[in-house]
Amino acid sequence: MSVRRLAVEQPDGFEFSRENLEWANAQLKKYPDGRGQSAVLPLLWRAQEQCGGWLPEPAIRYIAELLNMPHIRVYEIATFYTMFNLESVGKHLVQVCKTTPCWLRGSDELERVCFEEIGKPESISPDGNFTWRRVECLGACVNAPVVQINADFHEDLNAQSFRTLLSQLRAGETVAAGSHAGRHASEPGSGEDGNANDEQETLHFNGFK
Repeated sequence: MSVRRLAVEQPDGFEFSRENLEWANAQLKKYPDGRGQSAVLPLLWRAQEQCGGWLPEPAIRYIAELLNMPHIRVYEIATFYTMFNLESVGKHLVQVCKTTPCWLRGSDELERVCFEEIGKPESISPDGNFTWRRVECLGACVNAPVVQINADFHEDLNAQSFRTLLSQLRAGETVAAGSHAGRHASEPGSGEDGNANDEQETLHFNGFK
């Protein structure tokens, strides 16, 4: 696992909004007395959401003090879990799955679109709309290739549909999550939606015609 460090540039401070502080106090009531530190993950996640998708050092310190934890303990948690972004990101965080099923179904093409439409991995696009990164299995292999954008999964993508998706998001349009090939849930592909028939593709890959 690579070393993860905090961003060089940090805001002066952080505190929960009134609504988020009320939410945090409600979370703490879910735990037995003396066990409130168990809420550290959801509280860090809410802090990241409030900060626009990343977790600055003052927010880590704020959560530590709120939970009466040593700062270093919360720092260790924030830097261990890759779900926490330690540097600022674009409005839409694009995570391209590169594990074998998605790679076999064309994730390399999606990666090329990211380079063309967004730029280098982990950088923010000039318009501030996007940051993208490569990730391992997103757990939706049957509808590969899959991309997660913020909290939504976009499945059965190809270069054209992915480029269209990014254009729609850039324009501020609302885009439905799920399959972009008309597939319902995880039903078998028909071959009419731009994805080859699963059985034919598997046989071809194994050297059979």
